[in-house]
Amino acid sequence: MLEAGSWKLELNLEIKPPTSHLSLLDGTSGTWRLIMRILIISDKEEPFVWDHFNPEFFKNINMTISCGDVKPEYLSFLATMLKAPLYYVHGNHDGQYLQSPPEGCMSIDGKFIRHGGMRIMGIGGSNRYNRGPHQYTEAQMRIRLFKLKPSIWRNGGIDIFVSHAPAFGLNDGDDLCHKGFKTFKSILDAYKPRFFIHGHQHLCYGSRQRLTDYGSTTIINAYGYYILEF
Repeated sequence: MLEAGSWKLELNLEIKPPTSHLSLLDGTSGTWRLIMRILIISDKEEPFVWDHFNPEFFKNINMTISCGDVKPEYLSFLATMLKAPLYYVHGNHDGQYLQSPPEGCMSIDGKFIRHGGMRIMGIGGSNRYNRGPHQYTEAQMRIRLFKLKPSIWRNGGIDIFVSHAPAFGLNDGDDLCHKGFKTFKSILDAYKPRFFIHGHQHLCYGSRQRLTDYGSTTIINAYGYYILEF
């Protein structure tokens, strides 16, 4: 059983049954449904995921994405237990990653990768508020994203945009630390990724939402954990 409210889209295709665990047999129609299950985490080490880990609940996870501000040991644990690729960006409290990066995981902070045909772009950090690590001004973040545009053009767009901070005006906060980046919104407008996944905004902060639609993009607040199936 998935967390209540998890987002799911099933794509039915008439194909030969592959050996991958990505596929499940639909007994009613005799067709096979290709389902990607992505575990998304951010900002909080959930006891259900770490202290009370249940392999059966998390079976068939194909990829884990961390949006930052969790202990590196937490990521290493998940990479080991799930035996699936784990990609992460840095949060504004992830200075310890500089000395002790999570083992068995891959940073996609400031990078563009492809996974299973999906085009994924990652950018970490928050608005600069006290000169700590992984903090950027609006101008600095714009430059970081500008450097990724050749990769976006070569790959014909973005499917999943991963960040720590939200976009400006889209479930962000009022204070400088938690205010979103305007340049993120320009990315959503220009390239219309299928998903924009971010952290930084705890769901206990006022009226923050787990899911938000922005045009053709589904925005997901990764706080705690969430399982995305599509």
